[in-house]
Amino acid sequence: MCLAVPAQIMEISGPRARVSLAGNVREADLSLLEEANIGDWVLVHAGFAIEKLSPEDAKETLELIMQMEGDAGEEP
Repeated sequence: MCLAVPAQIMEISGPRARVSLAGNVREADLSLLEEANIGDWVLVHAGFAIEKLSPEDAKETLELIMQMEGDAGEEP
């Protein structure tokens, strides 16, 4: 299963950015987005920012991911 996760842009250098992803700093390619700014929330998949998110949508998505992680150890 593939999953895109919300990350917040911390620094931008050309088409690349340093993003904060669940407390970890990673690099992401911004070339698929028309415009991205420091502080924006983006969905990152396979190292590419594929969509901008509102802060509310980012928070909701992160909460759902954390909920899924908690449910992962339960029997189906």
